[in-house]
Amino acid sequence: MTWTSAVGRSCKWLLYRIVHGLALTKISPNALTFIGLLINVVAALLFGYARPENQQRLFLYAGLVIIGAGIFDMVDGRVARATNQVTTFGGFFDSVIDRYSDVALFFGLLVYYARANRFFYVVMVAFVMTSSVMVSYTRARAELSTITIIHRIRYTFQRLREIEPPPTPVRPDPLKFEEIVG
Repeated sequence: MTWTSAVGRSCKWLLYRIVHGLALTKISPNALTFIGLLINVVAALLFGYARPENQQRLFLYAGLVIIGAGIFDMVDGRVARATNQVTTFGGFFDSVIDRYSDVALFFGLLVYYARANRFFYVVMVAFVMTSSVMVSYTRARAELSTITIIHRIRYTFQRLREIEPPPTPVRPDPLKFEEIVG
């Protein structure tokens, strides 16, 4: 067994335990997605409140918080599959919230670099933020404003609810659970 395969196997086991525990709580996968956004907002605040004298410490904390948010992003879909709560809206919601999470983090960096008078870094972060949003925008080929996004989320939720019956949540079967998570 190689070192990387041992790490991969350990991470898979840990991910399985996290997903299994969350599935047993009956928490909505969409709630997990939203919690991930809130955690990323905390990381953005840490970036924004950093000053040159405490920047290393707060950036380290922000990085750890981002890892925590990443765990929620990794498990929301797996929990949905494990509890038979997979919906088209859930996938759509996850994609939209992922973009908001990205923008929140970029915004926190923008605030930090603007307060530190680092104009070049402000421009770089703004460029990267714009580029990340434009990927979704060019896929959608539509206007991208907060009002439009809220309208589309609401519209998509309502239309999908009409054509797609809500899934019936089930308690995860431990024997099949590893197949779903892995």
